[in-house]
Amino acid sequence: MALFHLRKHNSARAYVHDWLEPDEDTRFNWLTAAIVLLVLLSLAALALETEATRADTPLPAWIARDVSALNNIIVFVFAGEFVLRLWSEGENPRHRGVFGRLRFLASPLALADLLAFLPELIVMIAFPHAQGAWLASLRALRLFRLFKLARYVPAFGIVGAAVKRAGAPLLAALCVAAAQVYIAALLLYFIEGESNPQSFGSVTRALWWAIVTLTTVGYGDVFPETVLGRVAAGLVALAGIGIVAMPTGILASSFAEEFRERAEAKARRVAAKHADQKGK
Repeated sequence: MALFHLRKHNSARAYVHDWLEPDEDTRFNWLTAAIVLLVLLSLAALALETEATRADTPLPAWIARDVSALNNIIVFVFAGEFVLRLWSEGENPRHRGVFGRLRFLASPLALADLLAFLPELIVMIAFPHAQGAWLASLRALRLFRLFKLARYVPAFGIVGAAVKRAGAPLLAALCVAAAQVYIAALLLYFIEGESNPQSFGSVTRALWWAIVTLTTVGYGDVFPETVLGRVAAGLVALAGIGIVAMPTGILASSFAEEFRERAEAKARRVAAKHADQKGK
């Protein structure tokens, strides 16, 4: 990992694109490292701001003021980074020209980048003195800044690729889980509906108990009272182990396969690079 890697290019736009879009072998440079640091700072600031802006907070008033100022700086930095990214994307053959830029803006990562700063930037510029509970929803949009990490932190890319790979098996597991929840709710409705109508008087009421039991959460706020109901609930609880274990096993297998393929691809790249060096 080369923190200060930079290739030779014939234009400033190419240099900027290389800094903002490093390849697999040189994923980090000082600019991308700074972006990752700002993302982490902004998420920490969000957590601190939710406490500092409360009327009953024990924190001094200057913390809320300074955290807000820090977030304003981060918003402007991310806005500048997005402008540079949009400009430099002309180096990518898929994003050249007007239609190429529109294709770039329609990509999930670009939309996440926009949502990470644009709403707050509009409020800061157009409504600098705005107040109200609706501003909390704008703070929630800062979570989109996590998608910035997907560009530079390999773990995020691996998670996304593994989940995508396991999409069909996970959907099948979800269907099985949904069927189990409904059957469990229906079973307890017939057994406990008359004796405990407040909790099991309808299938919709029993669904809450079924979900909590099959996911092994077990809040204890709703429970069967008859002997037959408790026997049925025990069987449902045992079946719930499979609901948790099935997607866990699917994801574990998908992660292992993704790691293996990435390791093999990296080995092929290294071998090809050594072959090229020997050929020269």
